[in-house]
Amino acid sequence: MFWLCRAALPRMQPGSAIINTASIQAYDPSPQLLPYAATKGAIVNFTKGLSPITMKQGVRVNAVAPGPVWTPLIPSTMPPDKVKRFGGDTAFGRPAQPAELAPLFVFLASNDARFVTGEVFAATGGQTPF
Repeated sequence: MFWLCRAALPRMQPGSAIINTASIQAYDPSPQLLPYAATKGAIVNFTKGLSPITMKQGVRVNAVAPGPVWTPLIPSTMPPDKVKRFGGDTAFGRPAQPAELAPLFVFLASNDARFVTGEVFAATGGQTPF
């Protein structure tokens, strides 16, 4: 992520946006996902630290921290009984679909978010980690 941003920033114009993907795991780590959770915590830290630096050239940096999201990775990495329960502890009683998170990324990339930087948006289905 560091090297990608370092390579992209010289090419970015004022009004551009960097949107990182973190996770609820950054704030509420599961012991069995500790290495993953630590990387997501680093993404939150990186987002908040990079934002004031990039604002000097007018580039916003934000992150989205999803909770459980249904992706092909889920059934391929969990036992069937866990797959059946995946996301059941959200207020919705189910995981998010990727299309339900996409509008948040679109908003952060748009000019409508022109006064938003250094923020981490939770999209956790009501599992408020903050």
